[in-house]
Amino acid sequence: MRKISADFIYPISSAPLKEGVLIVSDEGEVLAIETRDQHDPASLELHKGIICPGFINTHCHLELSHMKAKVDTGTGLLPFLQSVVAFRDFPMEVILEAIDQADQEMYEAGIVAVGDISNKLDTAARKNDSKIRYYTFVEMFDFLQEDGAEATFQQYQEVFMGQSTTNGNQKSYVPHAPYTVSKNLFQKVRDHNSSDLTISIHNQETVHEDEFFLTKTGGFLDFYAGFGFNIDHFKASGQTAIHYALANMNPAARTLFVHNTMTGPADIEAAQQWSDRVYWATCANANLYIENRMPYYKHFIEQDAKMTIGTDSLTSNWQLSVLEELKTISRYQSYVDLDTLLRWATLNGAEALGFEADLGSFEKGKKPGVLHLDLDEDLKIKAKHQVKRLV
Repeated sequence: MRKISADFIYPISSAPLKEGVLIVSDEGEVLAIETRDQHDPASLELHKGIICPGFINTHCHLELSHMKAKVDTGTGLLPFLQSVVAFRDFPMEVILEAIDQADQEMYEAGIVAVGDISNKLDTAARKNDSKIRYYTFVEMFDFLQEDGAEATFQQYQEVFMGQSTTNGNQKSYVPHAPYTVSKNLFQKVRDHNSSDLTISIHNQETVHEDEFFLTKTGGFLDFYAGFGFNIDHFKASGQTAIHYALANMNPAARTLFVHNTMTGPADIEAAQQWSDRVYWATCANANLYIENRMPYYKHFIEQDAKMTIGTDSLTSNWQLSVLEELKTISRYQSYVDLDTLLRWATLNGAEALGFEADLGSFEKGKKPGVLHLDLDEDLKIKAKHQVKRLV
């Protein structure tokens, strides 16, 4: 048994406790949360700052870890996507070494669970042996080619079947983004997933995405032409991109919209009226890396949207650290308070992935991991602060 105390304990599911004591078993199971006056000071592990549950990274592309620093920053999404395709071919030993290193770095950064996009089987072996729990999203795209949906779905069967389901790991089929998935492929995703799974989809990451659906203008016209895909059949709907996704996804499943850089109040309202199981993953550093912009979080907070934190990949980020994402949000949109940020980084993420039974908060019987953040008395997350995994 360990008794861990700090200036504040943040259970997340209840109010922060000043000079609280978190009691955990040697295996990390939460036994109780009490106060210091109930314990002999000599029995306590004392820390300055705060104690919180382990972080949940709801959006990552672990298989792209070998591409760190290979793609220029600030190019915008469309040139970025073209660069990702160009840099895909690396020696397998390089790819696997980078995957192993990135997984270890996430563990050391206090991450206990990851929602990970997979287009290949490269990460499956690491996930079987990792100390991190993974929800693997086997992601598919057919570039709006309705007659290619069946072939696309079939080519991902091997990828799906080979994904890890050991140690609490989970998996599902998911669509890539509104602009790359035909109605037929959306249908196949719906047909092959049960409603108790999480479906992830990239959403409104660039202004070009909404332009394409609103008026069939913008950079995606050249993007498709460059890859040789004919989109003469596509008709603009006069609505933003998220409406196409809503029309073709299952509202009964947990749905995780990712990035949401251009998502506005009307988009948020439409999604939350569509389903009460909607979550929103924000990847602040990746948004800055690619598009030099971030979502406006006040829109989401005003509608009680369930925000979560993602890192995206090392192709589009400098590191895979939830704390670094929180630092960026705190720096550029400092009205987002600590309680809110920690909720996004822990329990909301656990719920989005269906892992809330034992992760995301300090509640009796859970094993959520235990992190120490060396915050100052003002409880503001700043660039200097670090995270240390205690359990």
